[in-house]
Amino acid sequence: MNDTHDEPTQLPDTENPHAAEFAVLDALKLENTELKDQRLRAMAETENVRRIAAREKVEASQYAVTRFARDMVGIADNFARALAAVPEQARAAADPAIVAVLDGIEATDRQLISTLESHGIKPVDTDGKFDPNLHQAIAEVPGNGKPAGTIVDVVQSGYTISGRLLRPAMVTVAKKEEAPAGVKTSA
Repeated sequence: MNDTHDEPTQLPDTENPHAAEFAVLDALKLENTELKDQRLRAMAETENVRRIAAREKVEASQYAVTRFARDMVGIADNFARALAAVPEQARAAADPAIVAVLDGIEATDRQLISTLESHGIKPVDTDGKFDPNLHQAIAEVPGNGKPAGTIVDVVQSGYTISGRLLRPAMVTVAKKEEAPAGVKTSA
């Protein structure tokens, strides 16, 4: 009468009359756990979005003036060129009115550089070794005793704004000295 089947026969749970209520309770607990997990994930995502927005706001305020800063360093370049165009001997022999104009240009140049620096715009260091992240080599020239890869001359100053490159310094770099003809360079 009792055929052997692979599937066991489900008998009603007569030992626990509240089995259906416990099943519903277990389902509600599982749903509650899933909802808590979703809520925590949503809170974490909201916090990430808030943190990213705050960082972007800071960056926007720091770098919003980048285009303006580039224009201003161009003005600083023109002041430097104007001052370099007057040799020291000509200045010494110049009319006092011309000397006063040159003094005014120097004072304006100093104030402009000081103002740029107070807003996080600083000149790129050009003393020493060439750094492709900060310098743009426009030519390799004889080093005249300087090691290869060393900056020989600065053609145009470079600047950073809050640590980020605004404009690379245009420089000439010492090239590797070639050995004189007839000298063996290999062992």
